[in-house]
Amino acid sequence: MNIKPSAAIRKNYNEISELCKRSGEPVYLTKNGEGDLVVMDIETFARRESMLRLRESLVAAEEARLNGKPGYSIDEVSAIMKVAVREVLDGQRK
Repeated sequence: MNIKPSAAIRKNYNEISELCKRSGEPVYLTKNGEGDLVVMDIETFARRESMLRLRESLVAAEEARLNGKPGYSIDEVSAIMKVAVREVLDGQRK
């Protein structure tokens, strides 16, 4: 875990930016010895946001399944995927 005082962002912006990018981890900034902010590079942030959206979708699907929403068999999913792939390929050929 990378912890820095909040003054470090003003004095060493480039160093903190490089640390975020190099480590792929957030830097925790403190103010008066207490946690205040978290800083991370944009790529790490985008990956985390994408992962959170995926997890939310998976939780929603699992809740729906537990509440009795009908699912699809492997054969049904295979057929749906084949249709989707065919539609994409046909769209690329035009």
